[in-house]
Amino acid sequence: MKTAHILIILAVFSTVGSTASADSVTLRNGDHVSGTIVTSDGKALTLKTDYAGEIKIKWDEVKEVSSDKALYVVTSEKKTVNGTITSDGTNLIVHTTGPGEVRVPLAQVTIVRSADQQAAYEKSLHPSLVEGWKGGVNIGFALARGNSDTTNLNTGFTADRKTLSDELTIHESSIYSTNGGPHSGVTANEIMGGIKYDRNFTKRLFGFVSGDFTHDELQGLTLRSIYSVGLGWHWISNPNTTLDLLGGINYTRETYSGGATTTTPGISVDRNLPGITAGEIFMHKIGSSTVVTQDFYFYPDLNDINQYRFSIDAGAVTKINKWLGWQLSFSDRYVTDPPIVGTKTNDVILSTGLNVSFNH
Repeated sequence: MKTAHILIILAVFSTVGSTASADSVTLRNGDHVSGTIVTSDGKALTLKTDYAGEIKIKWDEVKEVSSDKALYVVTSEKKTVNGTITSDGTNLIVHTTGPGEVRVPLAQVTIVRSADQQAAYEKSLHPSLVEGWKGGVNIGFALARGNSDTTNLNTGFTADRKTLSDELTIHESSIYSTNGGPHSGVTANEIMGGIKYDRNFTKRLFGFVSGDFTHDELQGLTLRSIYSVGLGWHWISNPNTTLDLLGGINYTRETYSGGATTTTPGISVDRNLPGITAGEIFMHKIGSSTVVTQDFYFYPDLNDINQYRFSIDAGAVTKINKWLGWQLSFSDRYVTDPPIVGTKTNDVILSTGLNVSFNH
């Protein structure tokens, strides 16, 4: 009786072990690794193990591979095949639930995804507008009293939502400064912001629409709005460095309110200017903690080629931890012919402080 019980228990454990079997990889040197296949980029296979976490194995080192659960295999011809996999040394064999197996040469395998990875990928193709945002908020404040009487406040905000087909970016920076004492008054009051939408037509070519907005009290500028539309080219595109070149046309509307200091005393000055938009957008990661960004836009006036505007926004953020970092930012807005008598042609904002990042 006891022998019969033991045989039944062994049979149960054998059945459980077979249902819990894992994916396996046999290397050319004879080593055998088991775990769960997570993904592959066509060059290396990522295997999640219980004892070493996720490990990457180059396909050149793989002699045989087999999966317990169905995977999604993407070929160089953009065809996706679903099923459990095995290999025969030169081919990846996908055992589909349909009529039979599909043999894919290893040289033509571009991506292998688990079911979870595939679900995440399909969701990324059509995310909702509130998903996929990354960015940061920074603020700086300085106060002096006594022999000095100054107050300074600067703010900054960036947000970026990038999918496989498009990208939406929003940015803002401002500075407000006052000086007390006998010569009290506002010494700086400037707000800059913008929004830009890109739509990819091909891997390199994209179209864009954007708006750039500036308010500068000391220059007498109530609001400058620059609306642009055009085409761009992803010149460099890799995880560590990106460089986009773009060009198009723009419509610029400016409103200056300078009272008696305007070239037309006592009234506001409105200007409507058609122009050209040319620019570049650069990003580079330094190590694992620092990101450097730089945007430059040049706006020649089509009514008078001697007149133009340009904008520069540059910054660097170094992570302190997952959500906190230290930022340095620089912004410059230049116009060749401000209509307010005695005002300068450009204004610069340089700020530094803590940056609080977010990821939604």
